[in-house]
Amino acid sequence: MDTSQIAERIAHELGVRPAQVARAIELLDEGNTIPFIARYRKEATGTLDEEQLRTIQARLAYLRNLEARKQTVLASIAEQDRLTPDLEERIRAAETLQEVEDLYLPYRPRRRTRAQVARERGLEPLARRLLAQEADAPDPAALAAEFLSDEVPTVEDALAGARDIIAEQVSEDADVRSMARASTRREGMLVSRLAKPGADPAGQYEVYHEFRAPLGDLKPHQVLAINRGEAEGVLKVRVEAPDDLILGRIEARYLTRPRSPAAREVRAAIEDAYKRLIAPAITREVRRALTEAADEHGIQVFATNLRNLLLQPPIRDKVVMGIDPGYRTGCKVAIVDPTGRFLEGDTIYPHEPQRQWDAAKRQLATLIARHGVDAIAIGNGTASRETEQLVVELLGELEEHGVEKSDVGYVIVNEAGASVYSASPLARRELPDLDVAMRGAVSIARRLQDPLAELVKIDPRSIGVGLYQHDVDQKRLAEALDAVVESVVNYVGVNVNTASPALLGYVAGIHRRVAEAIVAYRDEHGPFRSRDELKRVRGLGDKAFQQAAGFLRIPDAENPLDATPIHPESYEAVRRLFRWMGVHGRERDMAERIAAFRAEHPDEDVAVRIGVGVPTLQDIYEALSKPGRDPRDDLPAPILRRDVLSIDDLREGMVLRGTVRNVVDFGAFVDIGVKRDGLVHVSEMAERYVRDPYEVVRVGDVIDVKVIKVDRERGRISLSMRI
Repeated sequence: MDTSQIAERIAHELGVRPAQVARAIELLDEGNTIPFIARYRKEATGTLDEEQLRTIQARLAYLRNLEARKQTVLASIAEQDRLTPDLEERIRAAETLQEVEDLYLPYRPRRRTRAQVARERGLEPLARRLLAQEADAPDPAALAAEFLSDEVPTVEDALAGARDIIAEQVSEDADVRSMARASTRREGMLVSRLAKPGADPAGQYEVYHEFRAPLGDLKPHQVLAINRGEAEGVLKVRVEAPDDLILGRIEARYLTRPRSPAAREVRAAIEDAYKRLIAPAITREVRRALTEAADEHGIQVFATNLRNLLLQPPIRDKVVMGIDPGYRTGCKVAIVDPTGRFLEGDTIYPHEPQRQWDAAKRQLATLIARHGVDAIAIGNGTASRETEQLVVELLGELEEHGVEKSDVGYVIVNEAGASVYSASPLARRELPDLDVAMRGAVSIARRLQDPLAELVKIDPRSIGVGLYQHDVDQKRLAEALDAVVESVVNYVGVNVNTASPALLGYVAGIHRRVAEAIVAYRDEHGPFRSRDELKRVRGLGDKAFQQAAGFLRIPDAENPLDATPIHPESYEAVRRLFRWMGVHGRERDMAERIAAFRAEHPDEDVAVRIGVGVPTLQDIYEALSKPGRDPRDDLPAPILRRDVLSIDDLREGMVLRGTVRNVVDFGAFVDIGVKRDGLVHVSEMAERYVRDPYEVVRVGDVIDVKVIKVDRERGRISLSMRI
């Protein structure tokens, strides 16, 4: 299969034109990044989006790997002088790696099997005679007697060896394997039970103690939970296949003369082939396939949640106090200015064992007054809710502490990964004079100011917005989450004069060393004044500049286009547009001017005249109409609270406003201001049937919910969006 055939196949799968896929493949092979292709090569790909491009990239890799494997297999069989035209045709026509491996199985170099031993003892002719099932053949015992030797002393030894050879032949039949696999997947069951009495004292896996479900009906979260329970020794798991059905179909293929004298031996060999060789292999394959599908789903859940978390709007132009709560070692408090620069830090000891409650409030009040704090970010770790109570009391008493500012609010911030960042080389470079604990408080404050800029500094897997994220394929998870971060960073754009190396490292075309070189250049020469100046950075060559330039913004640049997502390669076209419109590009009413211009001049005509495609022209119009726009600002801002609830305050029927913290297959977890997040089950998300929670909510959404049940003993809160 050559590249054009691969393009046609992928195009058919995606429902797009082959020419679009072919051009996308060409651009990928040239080393272009997906964000760059999606944003700045729309005319070439017919406006394929990032998701489609990533699918093309993944399928391209798979299909090329498939072709390479076919060539390896064909060469191996040819070297054995066993390659027939029919086998070659079947291998070349195979559409999956599994099909290729099934066809290769009889020819694969292997360890010494029972069948191989039988062949070495000269029993293959006996196996062939038995498998032929000749109507007039002698009794199998009489046939076997001809093959006795020192190594095969009895008739039963000879027949057993012949059955081993037949069993291996049956088990290596690609068609038999395919049938057994399909039948098991279609009609098989997954069964789990408690491994032994008392194995699950907390009842974590109670629903799976006696569980049975069709393989085709299993939900991804069920598979992941069962796998985890099995790995922990809590559950025993097995696949129940339709054994009788599969055996019947194999017999129909191999038992050509059921009444022949050899039929009993062949039937025994078939049963052995299935139970000893085929069924265990198919069971492993099915479990692996279930796990891979569940992994992929779990990874997509994590990726979707991560994307929405990273796209949470920043809180701009505010001085923020970050509090990293703790008991014995105290709560670390850090103040950062609107740019995230550390101003002052302190430690308070309001909780056990010191219990300096009033002194802690006085310390916080002094810091709020000294720096004009606008918002407080409290980490959601140990002692979080007790610290929240302290802050709520303080906010109600600010005037008593002599603080004039009375509109300060607080937010509980997910601190997952803050400790990882605090001990990282990046944190040491950014905050060299602070200890690890204080760096954590700074990170918590910055997460409220700009979640994206701060969260890119840690491994995305450390951000707890997934489902069973520690159980899925970690390599695949890391790749998927890195792709999400890359996508979001380039979608939002990066201020090259304030971005950290971690943030710059996710810009298309820029790797870690170049990101560090950009910051080093900035530190030595001052802020960049133009995109062209980036070409002076060591290691940032023409290709990297081409990929990155449109995503790097310089707000106060001499050329106003350097502050927009318009790529430098389109600057000349924009200048032609400006001359036509009679503007210089800095007009405050640019959006109105563009709207009036477009009303008189069709996009197609303008695109031809200024020398760009229509999609690029439309992107230019949007960029000029909304200069400096951050797409995150269109989303709801975090809720700044001034009071606190406990689970004891909740009553059924209460309607509260909360923030969606996590979305999973069965619903969404919502922070309503108590110690535990409440669960909105998927059945409570709307009056209509909801198949997928993402149809209704996403991480960061601010929603109204009704309390429908409170289990105080187990700390569980059930919520409903059906108000």
